[in-house]
Amino acid sequence: MKNRFSLILIVLLSLLIVPQGVVNAQKNFSAEADKKYELHKYYDAIQLYKKAYSKIKGNRLEKNRILFQIGKCYYFTNDMKKAAMTMKRVVKAKYPEPDAHFIYATALKSMGEYEDAIVAFQDFKEAYPDDPRADVGIESCKMAVAWKDNPTRYEVNPDRKLNSRNADFAPCYYDKKHKALLFTTSREEVYGRGIDSWTGLPFTDFFITSKDRKGNWGNPVPLEEEGVINSEFNEGAGTFDPKFRTLFFTRCIYEKKKIMGCQIYMSTKKGRTWGDPEIIPLAADSCTVGHPAMLDENTMIFASDMPGGEGGRDLWIVKRPKKNKPFEKPENLGNVLNTTGDELYPTIRRVGDRVFMYFSSTGHPGMGGLDIFKTELIDGNWTEPENMKYPINSNGDDFHMIFSDLPNDLKDNDAKEMGWLTTNRKGGRGSDDIWSFRLPPILFTLTGTVRNDSTGEIIVGALVSLEGSDGTMLQDSTDATGQYYFDNTQILEETTYRLNVSKDEFYSEKGKETTVGLQESKDLVHDFNLVPIPKKPIVLPDILYPFNEAILLPQYEDSLAGLVQIMKENPNFVIELGSHTDIRGSDEYNDTLSFARAKSCVDYIISQGIEPDRIKPKGYGERVPRLLDKPKTVITEEGDTFYFEAGLVMTEEYINSLPTNAEREAAHQLNRRTTFEIVGTDYVPSKETNTPVNPNIEIINDGDNNDDGDGDEGTGEEGGEGTGEEGGGEGTDSPFLNDSVILNQDY
Repeated sequence: MKNRFSLILIVLLSLLIVPQGVVNAQKNFSAEADKKYELHKYYDAIQLYKKAYSKIKGNRLEKNRILFQIGKCYYFTNDMKKAAMTMKRVVKAKYPEPDAHFIYATALKSMGEYEDAIVAFQDFKEAYPDDPRADVGIESCKMAVAWKDNPTRYEVNPDRKLNSRNADFAPCYYDKKHKALLFTTSREEVYGRGIDSWTGLPFTDFFITSKDRKGNWGNPVPLEEEGVINSEFNEGAGTFDPKFRTLFFTRCIYEKKKIMGCQIYMSTKKGRTWGDPEIIPLAADSCTVGHPAMLDENTMIFASDMPGGEGGRDLWIVKRPKKNKPFEKPENLGNVLNTTGDELYPTIRRVGDRVFMYFSSTGHPGMGGLDIFKTELIDGNWTEPENMKYPINSNGDDFHMIFSDLPNDLKDNDAKEMGWLTTNRKGGRGSDDIWSFRLPPILFTLTGTVRNDSTGEIIVGALVSLEGSDGTMLQDSTDATGQYYFDNTQILEETTYRLNVSKDEFYSEKGKETTVGLQESKDLVHDFNLVPIPKKPIVLPDILYPFNEAILLPQYEDSLAGLVQIMKENPNFVIELGSHTDIRGSDEYNDTLSFARAKSCVDYIISQGIEPDRIKPKGYGERVPRLLDKPKTVITEEGDTFYFEAGLVMTEEYINSLPTNAEREAAHQLNRRTTFEIVGTDYVPSKETNTPVNPNIEIINDGDNNDDGDGDEGTGEEGGEGTGEEGGGEGTDSPFLNDSVILNQDY
């Protein structure tokens, strides 16, 4: 009995003692892991957290805390798949941390699983309705899907020769002619021999690659091997001053038990060697400062988590009075650019007088982790950032975008824009890779066929003049097939073109084409049908005058608008404007009155800016009866309708043969008309400015004011098209012809 009791006691003691040892071991692993985490040594921390987790027996809260820490470590080392798997367990366990929801949803988004990410963000919003990151995440996923379905015209491709199986990122041009690239890498050949406890990869150094004579990039080699710039620590994200003599770069010093942060250094090239790097003091050692971009020789933009920002790492600006003077106090670039997330990797692009900045952000709505954004400096302020969309951005991290605007680079790459960016999307060799991008030009051509509007036959030798909204002035003539052509070097993007087509014996024709807003290459086609210039007078719309007067009343000025337009569109035309009366009254009286009325129309046309020597009045009186080339219908004010067949001539004999006064009056109305005829097409405008005139016309009455006179003259008919005919016929295809006429009584 005693022995049994002793055995039980030993077992109980062992149960108490062994777990205590396990607890102590667990606490040690957990505490050590926490220290590594605080020092940003996430790679090392993961291993310790895993050991601590395996030792825990029953403490569910601590197990969930450690899972949460492991998930964050995976997230910060960019292992999104493991981060999502781990945080899914944490969220399911209802661990009370909003970051668990945020990281889980963000990791899904970074994997391109947008539908699942939307659900995760919605769960995040339901659990933490006041956290704005949920709405931003939902909106980002929806936009990412839309951007992938409607990609921009950019083309992106990995450069396998530049990239290694480790990280390669943040390229910058090494010289003015862009014959060499400087970039950051953690490939095996770096100077530092250690392993970065943050990433588990070698420390980063600067490498350089140069173009050979054929324009191909050579194998990358270290920037230098003396340990001056490339050290045992992390160097990277460099940029040069405008003369490419001074390198500004980031260096992150490593100490085993201390957070040193990162700082910006500068080194000046001396011949083939580099001077000792000098630190640029911008913030405390515990802050992270890096990613310099030179706005000009004395102004630098950089990223930092120093106090006074919007949250995370922000973009800051710092200036110095002169090149040999120290930089002054940095200023935050504000909440238009900066968010509660991270804003990193700024780069500057100058296009003429315009200044653009490209940077990456996790806080603005984007497709994945870091997205590239564009902003422009206007009047001292940066514009609202614009997401570069897909395929510049992806569900992964996309950052550090640089452009080459050198004409030779663009020509060699057949590109409107080209350059480099960094991404960890699928398709590369390592974690972060350097990819090239190009924006192919949108190419346009403009062609068309010119035909005779009446016969449909092609017109050879028609002159096609083109004027662009950018000031372009071009001409071409139609060939043997009746076609004109402007090629893709002549028709440009975002430009509106006005066309004018002219040919002897034809009215000129105008047209318009535009490339504004077009996002794809296109062959524009604009055909023209030219109306032949008629050989016979053309009848104008109705113009009525006061009894026995030649005053052009304001309400009939519109009847001349078409003729004014024709003369403006055909500046080489010379016009004769004729006025016709009916057969009543003496010849002398009708000739005088018709000329005065023609003169009143001419004076109005001159007042609209037409040169006086381009239009001549002529009074025909009653001497040219009208020949109807087409059937005409006349409706009297009393509502009576009279039909006149084609081929009739409104002679005195024919009119007197009509059975009723109303029908005879309708025939007289057809004779009263104003016509115009093109009598010349070789007018050359003078350089002198025409002075518009609008004189009052006085008509001297010859005393023959009997009822047979033409005091109620109406001239022409409602618009339509016809060519008129000698002897008073209106012909066909006039811009003013209609098949019916409303009879007008005395004014």
